[in-house]
Amino acid sequence: MIDPPRWTDQELTEQSALSVRRFQTERLEEDLSKYGDYFDECQTQFMDLLEQTLDLSELEANAAAILADKKLLASFRYVSGPPISADDLKVVADAVLSKARLLADEDMRQRVVQVIMAGLDRRRFPWVLEGKRPSDAEKQAAVIASAALMANQRLQTQRRNEGSREQETAVCEQLQAIGFREVRAVEMKVIGDTPRPGEFCREAMLAGRKADITVGLYDRRAMPIECKVSNSAVNSKKRLNNDAAVKAVHWRRDLGEVNVVPAAVLSGVYTLSNLRSAQDRGLTLFWAHDLAQLVDFINRTKPAPRRGKK
Repeated sequence: MIDPPRWTDQELTEQSALSVRRFQTERLEEDLSKYGDYFDECQTQFMDLLEQTLDLSELEANAAAILADKKLLASFRYVSGPPISADDLKVVADAVLSKARLLADEDMRQRVVQVIMAGLDRRRFPWVLEGKRPSDAEKQAAVIASAALMANQRLQTQRRNEGSREQETAVCEQLQAIGFREVRAVEMKVIGDTPRPGEFCREAMLAGRKADITVGLYDRRAMPIECKVSNSAVNSKKRLNNDAAVKAVHWRRDLGEVNVVPAAVLSGVYTLSNLRSAQDRGLTLFWAHDLAQLVDFINRTKPAPRRGKK
């Protein structure tokens, strides 16, 4: 079996530079109307939140209605400075953020409200701690600032999701172009559950961790592929090192290093140190702008033809 490619620092630097230039071009050509749509929607949600809570002065009395409404709960999380994520809120408040559970458990509702209000952004909502009603200018400023925060986060999430989906589509199209067949995704607990040589599946659990694409290489190894989009050097550590590389270590340990070739297809901005670290932890790196390298490796896993008998 052939080893997956391992890139030198120079090769990683060159490919990363190409990825950054492509990222810059995409951002310059991006249609920004989506941000405006998000902003308008978020502005309306924050105005509704303030109206239903009498400018945050009657939260406890209206907690059930606020927390049971998905959009209002999302807006309420942004009252904190910085905003608290849904995952963090679940842990810190020891809460289940489902409508049914929140409506049924008053103590849980109180914990959620207390956690969010403990982090209240005093600059955006100065009137709350002062115990008075806001002026029209204070209220308008708070709504605009909060809507901008939330709209920006939604746009960033949409960019990552769309980028990852585009990558997945491109990888699958490349696989199909060289004769691979897509099969139904199933939970893969052991290496024998993975796609057979010449097959692949999308979005499936592999040894307890989700893989975006799992490929059955010609030499019977499995190749789980993560599609990652990063918009900054800081974000690259989260997407690459704290996610894809962690999965690579897990898969190599649980499925056997000889059986699995964890890989990531990257686009956007990555630092050399993060790329080097991920590669050192057993993650094979490819780039969305150069999928020919991925195809070349897959083709090279074909067993050498046997010589006929003389």
